[in-house]
Amino acid sequence: MDSADGWGDDVYQPDASDIQDDAGLLDGEDTLENDGVEDPLDRGWSPPDRPWAVEHIGVTAAERRQGESLDQRLAEELPDPGTPDGDGLGDCDGTDGELLDNEVGAMRSGRLVAPDEGVHEDEESALIATDVGIDGAAASAEEAAMHIVDEDALSG
Repeated sequence: MDSADGWGDDVYQPDASDIQDDAGLLDGEDTLENDGVEDPLDRGWSPPDRPWAVEHIGVTAAERRQGESLDQRLAEELPDPGTPDGDGLGDCDGTDGELLDNEVGAMRSGRLVAPDEGVHEDEESALIATDVGIDGAAASAEEAAMHIVDEDALSG
């Protein structure tokens, strides 16, 4: 193409076949996060408890003009964290022991649904349920605490 075509100074211009459409969300195996959820749409999001930086000096124009004093800057400094003893799991006195053992599974389970699905007549008197997968939103604390335990690894 040349400048007579109205495309500028003979710089490469992609045609319609070179332009890629937006691919949308990446597949689970293409992301850098591995939290046990295969579909990125199944990963929930929790908003922050409070707005960030609202309590910080310099949010408004008047505060930015005034600037921060040395005392205000020093008040925002945090001390360096101390070196933890051990790996941090079960290191506290008076606990039940190490938090990760063969009775705690590493794979997270999904929602547990009773055979009656909560809407039909309960024909099964025993407390049984089926894992139906991870919900499409953020799991409650009780749901996130459920893990799959390998029965062969249990002792006793």
